[in-house]
Amino acid sequence: MSWVGGAVAVGLLLAGCGGAGDGTGDGTARLTISANAVAGGKNAEEAAWIEEWVIPRFEQEQAARGVEVSVSFEPSGVDDEQYKTKTALDLQAGAGPDIITLDGIWVGEFAQAGYIEPLDAAQLAWDGWEHIPEAVRQLAGFEGELYGIPWGTDGRVLYYHKGLFAEAGLPTDWQPRSWEDILAAGRALAALDEVIPIQLNGGTAMGEATTMQGVLPLLAGAGAPIHDGTRWLGAGPELEAVLGLYADVYGGGLGDPLLQQEAQGRDKSFQRFAEGRVGILAEGDYLWRGVLDPDSGTAPMADRDTAVGYAKIPALTPGAGAGGQNFVSMSGGSVRVLNPAGDHPELASELLAFMNSAEALQAATDGQDARITARTDVNEIVLAGDPMLSFVADEVLPLTFYRPPLAEYPQVSLLLQEATARVISGTDPATAARTYQDALTEVVGGAEHIAGR
Repeated sequence: MSWVGGAVAVGLLLAGCGGAGDGTGDGTARLTISANAVAGGKNAEEAAWIEEWVIPRFEQEQAARGVEVSVSFEPSGVDDEQYKTKTALDLQAGAGPDIITLDGIWVGEFAQAGYIEPLDAAQLAWDGWEHIPEAVRQLAGFEGELYGIPWGTDGRVLYYHKGLFAEAGLPTDWQPRSWEDILAAGRALAALDEVIPIQLNGGTAMGEATTMQGVLPLLAGAGAPIHDGTRWLGAGPELEAVLGLYADVYGGGLGDPLLQQEAQGRDKSFQRFAEGRVGILAEGDYLWRGVLDPDSGTAPMADRDTAVGYAKIPALTPGAGAGGQNFVSMSGGSVRVLNPAGDHPELASELLAFMNSAEALQAATDGQDARITARTDVNEIVLAGDPMLSFVADEVLPLTFYRPPLAEYPQVSLLLQEATARVISGTDPATAARTYQDALTEVVGGAEHIAGR
């Protein structure tokens, strides 16, 4: 539950200094945790867990070791960008909480700015790492270094409606091995009346869902993630292959192009899938637990557990995915990091390890809907009653990819959305790819930052 040797070091440090270094002078060290969560509001469950479980348990554990510590929680319940801006300003000023929750997509930007620092050798020796898959560790990584600990994540899959598959003569235990297998299933589903064979999010109205559920996993499946650690992907064969799939779906009568242009198009696609009017839907596990849930979903399916199938996203052809993978996915999630300007770095490290221990993460899920954590040992327990989320945790997360945590990413994402919109509207993939690259050159500051043609 702690860093190697951390508790002993903290006890000696505080006993020797006789004060917390924060002006209290009473020998009690004071730490603060922040998250974009607040009681009765945004992410209320996380706020309750921190205030009611993490803080009292950590203080008790440290007191048993002879360390007096007082931990407080700094809640927030604002828009993510507002939270990000405030956090960045605090860190820039050498202020702010000791433990900070960040969206994984912000890690690289904060690291480049010098707001956060890589974990040290003791933190990298934490025994919890053995329960976090290498792929999931990417969420807290930048340029080969780890800057924090991922604690929650997700995965993208292909959902399919078993009833429609049976009606179309398709197997109800479907697992496509290539993009052609997806298209072949779509063509079979096209024979059914009033059914959208394939919903592949596209265009700008779908926003980030186009990029995360569509373009990025497909790029990984074509052999090249959007950023290789050095350069952004340009108008090469991988992007043309992805846009070619969009052309096959929306130019071939296998998808509804008008739905991609509607402001509520994604929500409508959920509702239609629940009603048995969409055959294949590329989405995250949010669809299963937040939309189709029979009891609390926004588009509940009473027969979800028997009517909905799920499959891994295949590479373009077997072995054609990035790193030679047969299957791919994309994931998001959050990371907890340390404030390098904190008064008690060793004790803050202890708190970070404690918050990401198996006991703590399991406690975070008590009484809540099942959610995927970064830890395999916790997932085995909390997801035991949910075969779909277990499927994502066991089979999808080990092969997943993450968005590049760079400041330019939101603009690049928009360019990718625009490229799919052009193809859906009839532009040929090669032309849409070149238009994307022309705009990308300006966004990333020159052609030297782009791989491909």
